[in-house]
Amino acid sequence: MPLQQSTLSVSSLRTIRSLLSRSHSKGVRSITAYNPPAISSQSTSSRNSHTTRALPLNSFLRASYSTSNQQTPQQVEEMSEPTGFSAKSGIELLTFGTPNGYKVSILLEELKEAYGKEYTWQSVNIMKNTQKEPWFIAACANGRIPAIVDHDRNDFSVFEGLAILGYLTRRYDPENKVSFPVDSNEYDEAETWMAWQHGGVGPMQGQANHFLRFAKEKIPYGIQRYIGETERLYGVLNARLEGRDYVVGNKFSIADINLVGWANATLLGGIDLETQFPNVHKWLERCLARPAVQKGFAIPSASSFSNSAVKKSLETDPEFKKQAEQSAKLVQDSKDKYGYKYSSP
Repeated sequence: MPLQQSTLSVSSLRTIRSLLSRSHSKGVRSITAYNPPAISSQSTSSRNSHTTRALPLNSFLRASYSTSNQQTPQQVEEMSEPTGFSAKSGIELLTFGTPNGYKVSILLEELKEAYGKEYTWQSVNIMKNTQKEPWFIAACANGRIPAIVDHDRNDFSVFEGLAILGYLTRRYDPENKVSFPVDSNEYDEAETWMAWQHGGVGPMQGQANHFLRFAKEKIPYGIQRYIGETERLYGVLNARLEGRDYVVGNKFSIADINLVGWANATLLGGIDLETQFPNVHKWLERCLARPAVQKGFAIPSASSFSNSAVKKSLETDPEFKKQAEQSAKLVQDSKDKYGYKYSSP
């Protein structure tokens, strides 16, 4: 669940800033040599370039969403937000560095690699409520990222990650490189697992992060409830991946893309895939090895919430590690208080 400004108190933002600025100071880098500039409007095609504006990030977001191509704090503070669409043709992605945002940029990078399909993206700073501006609402009535506008189809817009993945593969994946033929069993399986993620993993993991990390008041029932349910869901996925390389069929597909952004941010909520859900961990490593996935995770910028970034901070930052240990104790105490016992499914 993307972080929304309206749900975070000032003290919560201070907590997040304190937690993540230490990670940022250690030089968190994007996971590949692909280092796009930190901008709010960018075409992936050199022949379809636009005037670019630097990505606006406040002090919290400088810690949370970093690239290796960094600006000074003063430069970042002075950067402006997009005020409308920047493209005239092709797909335009409106996104931010969240698990839901990354799934669309990853798919677009896969389509670009497979078919040469270019696209344009703009970074929409959800901490400044840019997604509530009228021009954005025109593309996404729900006022949330991600959203796309297909300028080649009379500016047709689609929002919600699940719907966007379906739209893009139906329209722009004719050879089913990352999807399945509509009359196949795999198509129905993929639809099932994508709906499972959309209704389960995303909402539950988002609430787990909120109650553990960002809520001003630490509520033991909420912590154990949502972390417990997130663990249960990853247990389901772990069982699904027993003896499988990918979620559906014998290939990487939108069923995997729909999940990978969330799976790559479990350590934030105290869930260690490597020790708790080894099949999911191995699957995630396979996904992250793909060049298009790496590029998608860099748009609009790499996140300090990723498992690798959090793990690095745990290894190199004693204060960060101390806070993580305190959070782990809070989780265990919350589970003990309400008699939580892991069970999956």
